[in-house]
Amino acid sequence: MDKLHAMRVFVRVVEANSFSKAADTLGLPRASVTTTIQNLEASLGVRLLQRTTRKLSLTVDGAAYLEGANRILSELEEIESTFTSARTTPRGRLRVDMPGSIGRLVIIPSIHEFHQRYPDIDIMIGLSDRPIDLIQEGVDCVIRVGALEDSSLVARRIGAMQPVTCASPAYLAKHGEPASIEELQDHHVAVNYFGSRTGRALNLCFERDGQTIEVAMKGAVAVNDADAYVTCGLEGLGVLQPARFMVLPHLRSGALREILTQWRPPRMPVSAVYPHNRHLSPKVRVFVDWVAELFERCPLLQGEDIDDDHCATTGAKAPVPVLVGERDTECDCVV
Repeated sequence: MDKLHAMRVFVRVVEANSFSKAADTLGLPRASVTTTIQNLEASLGVRLLQRTTRKLSLTVDGAAYLEGANRILSELEEIESTFTSARTTPRGRLRVDMPGSIGRLVIIPSIHEFHQRYPDIDIMIGLSDRPIDLIQEGVDCVIRVGALEDSSLVARRIGAMQPVTCASPAYLAKHGEPASIEELQDHHVAVNYFGSRTGRALNLCFERDGQTIEVAMKGAVAVNDADAYVTCGLEGLGVLQPARFMVLPHLRSGALREILTQWRPPRMPVSAVYPHNRHLSPKVRVFVDWVAELFERCPLLQGEDIDDDHCATTGAKAPVPVLVGERDTECDCVV
């Protein structure tokens, strides 16, 4: 017996809630559908369907088999679609999730470009830093910053973020500018950022000559949103370490000042993450390829430093607006 064929017939019978309707949609004689289900039940040694003259209903074993059959057929469809994707246009709904700062400053301003390339993909964009269970929540792909803990997922590195230690001029005028990490820890306060998973404030982190130091800072306010984090820093509530791409306009305008430049925070990797059973999906693959291309356009999104007057990049096709709604006249990237 062809088990895959039997699975497809069984799933169609359940969906149609009728042997006759399933036979019509499959283009098979009703007797053939009935025989296929009977042979499937016989080979499994269980009853999958309760049949009456009026309706069909799943048995407990039937419900379990349906779940497994749907998963197997879905994975098979994903595999087959990989080999036909060169001849067809990726299509369907794509659900992604990413930090609000990346979505607002990098992805959303250029999403029209993705839609022009792949008009048959309907994309749903969630903006959050909270942990996502991709399987349970039906999310196809997430973009995450930092080390990844879940080894059951597939990750592709697409860029890097270079944090910068900074504070507002008003804060520095009141508290002074720290000349060392020890002075920072003893005499200053920070805007703390707490993780959504643990609820604990993240330490400030510094790196120099291969040495990494984490500093736990006191602070009057803690947030778990990147935009709020920057706003608190602009309001003079403490020292902070945001990604440079988020605050470069404020550094240029003088609204924030970089400090402790001899001790730099370590770079944070940026990855596109997706489940193993979806890694062949054409719509996920083209989205990840497009995001990687978007990040490659700008040195800031590869963790590189740029000076205050010029950012050189090549190959950019679409400008990416910046935090304050302006764009560097010499570069189509986030500055």
